[in-house]
Amino acid sequence: MTYEQERVVTHTDEHAAPHAHTVTESSVTYRTSPWTTFERAVVFIFGLVQALIVLRILLLLVAAREGNDIVAFIYSLSEVFVAPFRGILRIEEVAAGSAALDVGAIVALIGWTIVELLILGLVRVFRPAATA
Repeated sequence: MTYEQERVVTHTDEHAAPHAHTVTESSVTYRTSPWTTFERAVVFIFGLVQALIVLRILLLLVAAREGNDIVAFIYSLSEVFVAPFRGILRIEEVAAGSAALDVGAIVALIGWTIVELLILGLVRVFRPAATA
C-alpha cells in the first residue's frame, strides 16, 4: 500500500429494541510494507542511473561541449556506470563528425535495466504473501 488510511465502520442493529442501539466500530490501518519501500528505493536508484546514462547518450549525440561544467559532470558521473560494460561489444562508439553514438552506454543502459529487473524479481520472490 502507498498510504495509511484509517476507516471506521459503524453498524446499527435494527433488530434490537426500539430505543436500544448496538454499535460496532472497527478500524483498518494500511501501511507500506518494508518490502514495498525497498522495491521503490531500488526503482528510484536505478531510475537515476538510467536517466544519467540516457543524458550521456543524448549529450554525445548532439555533440555537447565537454568544457561546460554540467556536461563534464554528467560525463564523469555516468562513466562510473558505463565503464563495467565497456568492451562487451567490439564497437564502442559510432562517430559522425563531432557527434557520436556511445554504444557502450547503450549496452550499459540495457545491462543496468537487467540488473534492476533481477533485483526486483528476487525481492518479489522472497516477499511474504499478503494476508487479508
